[in-house]
Amino acid sequence: MPSTFAEPAYDAVDLFAGPGGWDVAARQLGITAYGIEKDHAACETRRAAGLLTVEADVRDFDPVAFRTVPGFIASPPCQTFSAAGRGEGRKALDDVYRLAKTLEARQTVDYSIFTDERTGLVLEPLRWVLAATDAGTPYEWLAFEQVPAVLPVWEYMAETFRREGYTVATGKLSSEEYGVPQVRKRAFLVARLHGGVALPAPTHRPYKKNVAQADGDPALLPWRSMADALGWGLTHRPYPTIASGITGGPDREKVGGSGARKQIYAEKDAGRWVDNGTGIARISMDEAAVLQSFPPGHPWQGNQTKIFQQIGNAVPPALARAVLAAASGIA
Repeated sequence: MPSTFAEPAYDAVDLFAGPGGWDVAARQLGITAYGIEKDHAACETRRAAGLLTVEADVRDFDPVAFRTVPGFIASPPCQTFSAAGRGEGRKALDDVYRLAKTLEARQTVDYSIFTDERTGLVLEPLRWVLAATDAGTPYEWLAFEQVPAVLPVWEYMAETFRREGYTVATGKLSSEEYGVPQVRKRAFLVARLHGGVALPAPTHRPYKKNVAQADGDPALLPWRSMADALGWGLTHRPYPTIASGITGGPDREKVGGSGARKQIYAEKDAGRWVDNGTGIARISMDEAAVLQSFPPGHPWQGNQTKIFQQIGNAVPPALARAVLAAASGIA
């Protein structure tokens, strides 16, 4: 495990950084994030986008090898906790809690107890924060993201961080309430060492079935539909959650699983739809990126499957920007 690491100037460390959802948003706020990511295609995307990147496994580093910076960001792999998966992570929550307590006691943990080693990676943010604290160089602010099933883990960690002197807020946020033309619920933790902290207030109305964009809190903007973002497609709702893969065979109409396809086809059949001239509903990679709120022209690298995986796994930058602003205190 390296004890030192040569790196450029930066303001935050981003674990499991992916193609740059957090870091595109950070750059918009004037924050330079240094991302650690294992997937080669995602690293190539990051480099092409001009994002600071080290291609490596976060477990291979001593956290104190990275110099003192204000911010710490983390989005551990979600596959074992996701409702779309087999649920190894959800079944292992008691072991996750036990190992979290072991880490707080400053003892070494063994991730090999998990059926899928990715489950244990949800504990890496805790390891890094405690290591920085013990080194006398604690992070000023934290921002974590995962699928909704991980909220109890964030809440458990929140108690540890409070004992270390942080103010912490946890909860679920939905992306359409922050201007993303997609319904995507995720669990977040934000924390600050000095001063109060809270999850960001919504800027847009929540999507509710059979409720029009114009209805709801007049102080908030209407949610954005797929047609608002792309000029075609769903007119009466945001896009369903973009998943991290593509489905073959006759169902290659969109990214993701059968549940999302059912919603899309139902809206199309009901006439709540603007045609794109092809008569099909499948979105392109660039369109998937727009529905995730990535800026136009984000330089995706890799084959089609890899790119869709990167897009589907990423934090929507518009949502990430709101969370980072709340965590860091930057308006």
